[in-house]
Amino acid sequence: MRRIYEKYHEDLLRLAVSLSGQTATAEDVVHDVFTSFIEQARQFRLTGSLRAYLATAVAHRTRNVRRTEIRQQRWTQEGERPAAEGTARPDRWLICSEDLNEVVGALAQLPNEQREVLTLRLQAGMKFREIARFQDVPIKTALSRYRCGLTKVRSLINGEVPKCDR
Repeated sequence: MRRIYEKYHEDLLRLAVSLSGQTATAEDVVHDVFTSFIEQARQFRLTGSLRAYLATAVAHRTRNVRRTEIRQQRWTQEGERPAAEGTARPDRWLICSEDLNEVVGALAQLPNEQREVLTLRLQAGMKFREIARFQDVPIKTALSRYRCGLTKVRSLINGEVPKCDR
């Protein structure tokens, strides 16, 4: 279990930060996923890639946490949560450069569906059919979300007006 944790922890943490925009939330999500995985290890039967399985679990857990946060925001009537909160702490491994902060900030501005497709594809290495299954959409929708999300991120980073409205 320790070797699995050491092998996948950083990649899963990057994925969770990209999906949630918050380092603290991402750390909690990855911890919860590994804790659940360890608790169910004896009954677990792998039928595909362990990396894809763990990435999907992180994406699901992050999605659930974000839904809870949105509900809580509605209840408390607070404004929008800051994008990429907690990612500017200098003591964290995540902060490698200003470019990374810029990308995380741009990802935080994408609709959830596009952010999920981009991070699952680029960071988790999932195939589009796996992403489509995860999002419960046709593969062409997943491909379109990827293309539009990538276009928007590029535009945001370059200071342009995003061209894709999907």
